[in-house]
Amino acid sequence: MKIVSFLVLGLLEFAGAAAATYPLPSNHDALIGQVQYAIVRQEDTLLSLGRTYGVGYQEMVAANPTVDVWLPGVGSRVVIPTQHVLPDAPRQGIVINIAEQRLYYFPARAQDQLPTVETYPVSVGTAGRETPLGRTQVVAKYINPIWYPPESIRKEHAARGEVLPEVVMPGTDNPLGDFALRLSMGSGAYLIHGTNVPLAIGMAVTHGCLRMFPEDIEHLFNAVPVGTPVLIVNQPYKMGWAGDALFMQMHQQELAPNKLKQADMTQLTRMFVSATQFRSAKIDWHDTEQLLSRESIVPVRVRLMP
Repeated sequence: MKIVSFLVLGLLEFAGAAAATYPLPSNHDALIGQVQYAIVRQEDTLLSLGRTYGVGYQEMVAANPTVDVWLPGVGSRVVIPTQHVLPDAPRQGIVINIAEQRLYYFPARAQDQLPTVETYPVSVGTAGRETPLGRTQVVAKYINPIWYPPESIRKEHAARGEVLPEVVMPGTDNPLGDFALRLSMGSGAYLIHGTNVPLAIGMAVTHGCLRMFPEDIEHLFNAVPVGTPVLIVNQPYKMGWAGDALFMQMHQQELAPNKLKQADMTQLTRMFVSATQFRSAKIDWHDTEQLLSRESIVPVRVRLMP
């Protein structure tokens, strides 16, 4: 894991680490990372580029709406949305924002260490089986977890003519992957775990659990102790500061298409009040409403009034 500066990068042809660790902004600032760009090679897809940079499916598609997922075009430049406004939540333990399908981890630190934040794409629950919101904690950790499919899931497979066993042992057929963190909510039915289908990371495809890239869950598994608090929120809109500049980030929710287009002044005002509780500012409301209509997954600067 590498520490990444706050400088905005120019054109990049390659980035090695799948996930990044960023210095935690101070003085109530909330912008981390930087927008990156990649030149497409013959073997690249939007999904493979996303995994290289630690970005999920929906994020890559939202940042490149006119680009073909499987044939992005050799030599073309694609946007890598690796800049984020932190969720409006306590900066401790694990925070998961369902709307952006992203996990933030705030490691405990010694007094002589600078605070950092790690961030990873995740898959979340699908419609009708949404990942529950609220506070929970990591209560157990499993290496090579055994999967006991609930009866409801076995019936779903049976309806498709598939036989799902009552017990799935570790291996390539186990959808939990090699590592799992059990959460206290739902009588321990919910996990943060790996996957044997990494192409689906960053989508609403699970039965409520949270899936991660295999390399990401391995790192998180080794870093997170039992007892770590977990907060799951749903924030499609976020505002946060970077010095004297105020930024806004929007996430089109896969489970509720067009929701951003129906945004009203009440929600916009609530987001602004939260962002300005520690510093005063006036924004151009008309300009900000126009920003909302763009549905930009890349943080955009909000115009402030003098």
